[in-house]
Amino acid sequence: MIAVWIVLGIIVVILLAGVLSYNRFVSQRNLIRNAWANIDTELRRRYDLIPNLVETVKGYAAHEREVFEEVARTRSAAAAATGSPQEQAAAEGPFVQALRQLFAVAENYPQLKANQNFLALQQELANTEDRIQAARRFYNNNVQAYNARIKQFPSMIIAGMGGFGEEQFFEVEPAIRDAGAPRVDFGTATPAGPEAPGAMAPGPEPTPPPPAGGGTGFSP
Repeated sequence: MIAVWIVLGIIVVILLAGVLSYNRFVSQRNLIRNAWANIDTELRRRYDLIPNLVETVKGYAAHEREVFEEVARTRSAAAAATGSPQEQAAAEGPFVQALRQLFAVAENYPQLKANQNFLALQQELANTEDRIQAARRFYNNNVQAYNARIKQFPSMIIAGMGGFGEEQFFEVEPAIRDAGAPRVDFGTATPAGPEAPGAMAPGPEPTPPPPAGGGTGFSP
């Protein structure tokens, strides 16, 4: 009789452990989905900033049509991507490169870099990039922990029985980063008279400070 109770006790413990492991998988998966939703929110915020940024640059470099068209095209493609994290990252890559081309154009116009609207948009974009990278790291850390459990014994048994598969990582470079961000010069002298788009400010420019927002570097 004692042996029967022992066996029943072992079965109950195994069942409880299985239920706890299953519930933990559910919690981890929900956390990953919530983390992905945060990434999507920040990506949408970035998409919303770009049209105003492009219009501001156009006021100084209207002839850079190819750059503006590439930004618009890749932005639309990235905003329309609704697949897996890897598919979203693949769509984000060309968009990020187009944004860097846009900022490279801005580098040629000192007065644009001193434009208050451009500075405000750049600051907001840099802050958004920080939030995207923070959300990306949080998401990837949770994916790593979840995927590790799926491969571990005995949780791998529960994962197989419960239909829990591995989740994908999300890797995307920031549009603004320390090495490639536009250099903003708050000390650029403003020439007298009406401001002409594309005109060069007189005199040498002082060494500008690091870009506002402090965009993070790409973490593989």
